[in-house]
Amino acid sequence: MTAPLLFDLDGTLTDNFPGIARSILYALERMGVAAPDEASLRLCMGPALRESLARLLDTGDADVVEHALALYRERYAELGWRENVVYEGVADALAEAARSSPVFLCTSKPEIYARRIVTLFGLAPLFSGVYGADLDGALDDKAKLFAHVVAREGLPPGAAIMIGDRGHDIRAARMNGARCVGVLWGYGSADELAAADALAAAPSDLLRAVAGAAAVNARPTSTARSRPR
Repeated sequence: MTAPLLFDLDGTLTDNFPGIARSILYALERMGVAAPDEASLRLCMGPALRESLARLLDTGDADVVEHALALYRERYAELGWRENVVYEGVADALAEAARSSPVFLCTSKPEIYARRIVTLFGLAPLFSGVYGADLDGALDDKAKLFAHVVAREGLPPGAAIMIGDRGHDIRAARMNGARCVGVLWGYGSADELAAADALAAAPSDLLRAVAGAAAVNARPTSTARSRPR
C-alpha cells in the first residue's frame, strides 16, 4: 500500500465530544442562549465550528458567530482539547498504516489544537504532516483543506485516500478527485457514509477498507455541494 492517507481527527482517531460539547455549552451560557440537546451537539462533531455555531444560534451574523467562537476557545484552549480519548485499536491501525503509506492529518479542527492532541497521545511521530484549519477560517471548508494538504506535500490528489467519519470527509475527497474510506465508530452513520469507496466497521478493519478504496478508480473532481444537514 503506497497511496497517501489523509486522516480526519475527531470521530476518526479520537473522541473529543465531551471537550467540544462542554466548550460549546460554555459559550452559549455566556451569551444567554439555552443549551441545545445532545443530538444537536453531536451534529457539531466534524463540520467547521463556525458552521455549527451559526446553526445553534440560528444566525447569519458573522460577528455573533465570531463572538461565540471566541468564548468557545476560552474554555477549549484551556480544558476542552484534553477532554479526549483515542479510540481503542486506532493507534495500532495508524501505526500499521504508516509503515507502508505516507500518513497525514487533515482535520477541520484548528491546527494549533490538532498538533497538541496528536502530541498528547503520542501519535505525532506517525504523521508525515499535520494539517488543520486556520484560526481565521480560510480553510474551514474541508475540500479546500484537502487541496491545501496535497498541494503543500506535492501529492497527486487522485492518488490520495481520505479517511473520516462524516459526509463532509467524502465531499472533500470527491471535490479533489480522490477516494475515501468511511469509518463507522465515529459520529457519522452508515447512511451518511454510504457514498464512500469502502467502509471500516472497526479500527482492526481499517487497512482492509483502505486496500479496497485503493483498488477503486480515482473519481473525477466534483463541484457538488455537501448534502444539507
